[in-house]
Amino acid sequence: QVQLAESGGGLVQAGGSLRLSCTASGRTFSSTAMGWFRQAPGKERVFVAAIHQSGGSTYYAGSVKGRFTISRDNAKNMVILQMNSLKPEDTAVYFCATGRDNILISRMSYDYDYWGQGTQVTVSS
Repeated sequence: QVQLAESGGGLVQAGGSLRLSCTASGRTFSSTAMGWFRQAPGKERVFVAAIHQSGGSTYYAGSVKGRFTISRDNAKNMVILQMNSLKPEDTAVYFCATGRDNILISRMSYDYDYWGQGTQVTVSS
């Protein structure tokens, strides 16, 4: 049974920072891509960032590039999303996800098979 647990969400003022963590269990963590997605109220879940199973490459949505950084620690089965210069439009529930077998890195939600419960990020103006 694969389980993902996100933490680190909260309320922050615009311009502030938050660090989201996601810890995975039940799967060989280092063999899979990891991704972060977010869902704002009344909107669809969208891609935020992804990291290669080796940690050697990353993808970002255009809206967060230059402000967010994804990283992973395979020894701790953990993926991190460092979010800086936050904007009110970053307000959403943030989900981490593990890639399907043989997916090394992807922006597409259908390439991810296990998802966390999500953590709320609220950015006030």
